[in-house]
Amino acid sequence: MEIAEELAKHQKAISVAEFFEKNRQILGFDSAPRSLITTVKEAVDNSLDACEESDILPDIFIQIQRRGEGFRVVAEDNGPGIVGSEVPRVFAKLLYGSRFHSLKQSRGQQGIGISAGVLYSQLTTGRPTAVTTKIGPDHKAGRWELMINTATNEPEILKTEDADWDRPHGTRVELEMEGSYVRSRRQSIYGYLKNVAIVNPHARITLVEPDGNMETFERATDKMPRSSYEIKPHPWGMELGGLIKMLRYTDKKKLKSFLQGSFSSVGAIISQEICERAELDPEMVPQDITHAEATRLLFAFKEMRLKSPPTDCLSPIGEELIRTGLEKEYRVDFIATSLRSVSVYSGNPFQVEVGLAYGGELKADGKVDVLRFANRVPLLYQQGGCAITHAIENISWKTYSLSQPGGGVPVGQVALLVHIASTNIPFTSESKDAVADVPEIVAEVELGLKEVGRKLRRYLSKKNALSDRKEKEEIIRKLLPRISKKLAELLEREEPDINPVVAKIMGNLLVKRSIVSENGETFVTLEVANYSDAAKAFKLHETVSVEATSIEPQARVIALGDGYDHLWKVSLRSGEQQKIKYSVPSEGVMFSEPVVEGIPSELVSGARVVG
Repeated sequence: MEIAEELAKHQKAISVAEFFEKNRQILGFDSAPRSLITTVKEAVDNSLDACEESDILPDIFIQIQRRGEGFRVVAEDNGPGIVGSEVPRVFAKLLYGSRFHSLKQSRGQQGIGISAGVLYSQLTTGRPTAVTTKIGPDHKAGRWELMINTATNEPEILKTEDADWDRPHGTRVELEMEGSYVRSRRQSIYGYLKNVAIVNPHARITLVEPDGNMETFERATDKMPRSSYEIKPHPWGMELGGLIKMLRYTDKKKLKSFLQGSFSSVGAIISQEICERAELDPEMVPQDITHAEATRLLFAFKEMRLKSPPTDCLSPIGEELIRTGLEKEYRVDFIATSLRSVSVYSGNPFQVEVGLAYGGELKADGKVDVLRFANRVPLLYQQGGCAITHAIENISWKTYSLSQPGGGVPVGQVALLVHIASTNIPFTSESKDAVADVPEIVAEVELGLKEVGRKLRRYLSKKNALSDRKEKEEIIRKLLPRISKKLAELLEREEPDINPVVAKIMGNLLVKRSIVSENGETFVTLEVANYSDAAKAFKLHETVSVEATSIEPQARVIALGDGYDHLWKVSLRSGEQQKIKYSVPSEGVMFSEPVVEGIPSELVSGARVVG
């Protein structure tokens, strides 16, 4: 027997499950701590996608319990549930899912997800995964115990039964596996869920840690993310092999109808022009097109001036919810956001969003916190190999008042959030930890970062200017009382109120109260003067122990527990003044200091400032 014939006996197909069984590190199961995080990540991604597709506000429960040398992971949601016949394949068959062929933004794209966790679980403990699911209040819950037959990549059902479950609908997954639980700020289950909560402020997520400690990330809004809708492929994103495959298997009878029905941004006129450029008959049968003709068709795609792909396939977070998410999880002094316009790479639409948080509880020493997200999913690993990090490093942050010793990621009391939304995130590997250096994506991230950088620079410049003003005012307030006191003694007169003088010198807003009592009634006048060089719009509060009368101009009166708040909305041009008058009884009336809302305290004299 020839050697080739002997070798041929040993050739056989490799199941995808067998491949990943021996190469689990590709899927993110390369260390004990990361294996737990990856399992939770895939379960949470599935839950969020399922809830959002069914317009359900997500309520997700994660529990990690110690089991001997390993851990038991429980992931439960209030999603729509899963039809019983689909449960085995969803959880125990790799490369099985509903989103791989769908051109729209979603967290899961490859159909590996939670089934990889099932594979890792059975590989390290030999135990099956338990799945409980219910599709509605009028249906019984079902419970399955499953494993993956790695030789065939098919599910093995070890047990199935009805179950009592008090949820009206949802899914619960229980897995046992080897792992290591760490509690760090970033690369941990807690850190991952905290980041999920930032970009998914509509979700409520509860984590029970192995020691019994419970952490709840409450939802900050009832507003669901904008729905994304499936689109057709764009001609600019086609490759020759893919085009030939589409031509071969289309059910269209004519080339022109194939072009119109198979691609976005291609109508009757455009399809005719494409055929003319490719020198092809619009009436010809698509299956009859040769390799050379398909090549000409592809070149015609590239030469055409086409509309960009539709953008309703994307579901960006939005500037308002980015701000809400950051405010929910961080206490900071300043937040800036940027939402870039939709762009395209290789025919794939994508959109970049950036958030910057400054000050507050963020650490002042060390590099800024970089929060990377792709389709609302946190990216915890391979930061150095990610296009988002490279875009941050490409910027000269000194221009935006941040230190950047030696280049690279800047240093400062800042958190940078970057989110990329796309129908096809170009990850560097199957573990989906880093975004590839696609030039169009890097450029858009840089533009978004520069925009929030400019906002930070303006804020810091204004903050420094106000600090200088405050310091100057403090010096004036120390000197003027001494001068006025000496003058009052020399002239034998009452010591004057220095607030008007300070306001004029500093160019502040002045609030001065004067009181006159006669015939058992007290008449109060609030003089408001704008000595600054810009118009001012603000709210003025006057809290009195009784409700005022004869109020001019009219005020909004709010009853408090110990008095009444009188509120005026005031707008004054530079140099303009206004008098506000009211009256109260002469006896037993108590006044609080006037309060100004909406102007920095450094720019106000004679009143307390809030907000």
